[in-house]
Order: sequence, then structure tokens, then C-alpha cells
Amino acid sequence: MKSEHSERLKKEFDHQVETLLQKGYPKLAGVSAAAFTKALQPLRAKVTKSAVAEIKLDEGKLPFVIVIQSEWVSTEKALQRVERKGKRGFLSMFPVKPESFEPIEGVKIPRSRAYLLLDVDRGKKTLNVAPDAALKMIKKTKRSPLTIDEGIAVLTHYPDFLKKNNCFSMLASRCGDRRVPALWLSAGRPKLGWCWAGNPHTWLGSASCGKRVGLLKK
Repeated sequence: MKSEHSERLKKEFDHQVETLLQKGYPKLAGVSAAAFTKALQPLRAKVTKSAVAEIKLDEGKLPFVIVIQSEWVSTEKALQRVERKGKRGFLSMFPVKPESFEPIEGVKIPRSRAYLLLDVDRGKKTLNVAPDAALKMIKKTKRSPLTIDEGIAVLTHYPDFLKKNNCFSMLASRCGDRRVPALWLSAGRPKLGWCWAGNPHTWLGSASCGKRVGLLKK
């Protein structure tokens, strides 16, 4: 049973690597496909020790996702590779930019250019809850909110994770004011925008994760 669990996780990891290759990530990162794949492989062994095997899209739960940090592939380029039902993702954050946002205090992002985001939850329990209140709920359960990089990574591999009635904010990324980045659907297209920290929306929750696992070196 344990070996079957590990094999499912390894198969899913390989599928995610292939997705990144198919979307042209090596070229975006300025390396060869072989070098890109080699850089990700050390994470393969870590996923079998850290993640569960079940994917539950309807419930908004994923065992893990490979995250490529924006220092390696920019947010805007990564977002353009997100495709949901034939429609590509786009950016609309004026007057701020994705690079204006930094991880909040208490959220430690692995130093490696790629890492694993484990036990992802879309945030159904935080629908119609203002981001300020949702952050307290997430911290109380000893989970962590997501960053912009992580939200885009989730949609890169699972575009249907974004639901019309359950889009999600990424509370771990802030730019020093009341703006909170969020991913939602605009005319069917995945959109990276922002909402106010004190405003609840019936269709917007706040995504979270259980853990992050990276590599020691960049």
C-alpha cells in the first residue's frame, strides 16, 4: 500500500514536470530542458515523504504542487502560461505590480528557485470572509496562506482549481497597504488582480497550504 502511495506521488510529480516543459518553462528560465528537469529532480524524493496521494479538485484540495519562483520565471510570463478552457491568464493590478508584493511576516519561503507546496486548500471555509478575518482563521489552524507565486503555480498545473463560485485570495503576499492579491475569473479568463483586506465576497475565499518543502541551494 505504501509503495502504491509513493508511486502515485512520483507519477504526479513527473506529470507536473512535463506540464512545465510543455508550457515552455525552460526557455522562460533561460536554461535547457535537461537542465531545468535536473534542477527539479531532487524534489521528487521529497514529495514521497511529505505529501498525501489524493487529488480532490471538487473539494478544492491538492496533495502538492511544484512552485517555480518568480525570480526564475516572472509572474507575468507564468500567468500567461495558465490556460483554463482555452483562455489564458492575464494581469490587472494597476496601480501596483506583482513585484510590489512580498511575503508577510511569519511566512518562510524556501530559498530554492523551485519548491513543493503541500496540502493545498482552495479556501471554501473562508468564502464571504474578509481577508483580514480569513488570515486569522488560517493561522489558528496552523496552516499558511499562499503567495502570488504559489497561486499561479496551482493554476498552472490545475487550471480548474479556480471555480466561479470559489476563487481565492493569496494572503501571504502584501505590498504594504490594504491590497490583497487574488485570482478570479473574468469573462472566463483567469485574472490576477487585488481586493481590499476588509471586504468579503461571496465567491472569494483564501487559499492555504500545510507546508513548504524546498532545497538547500539555489
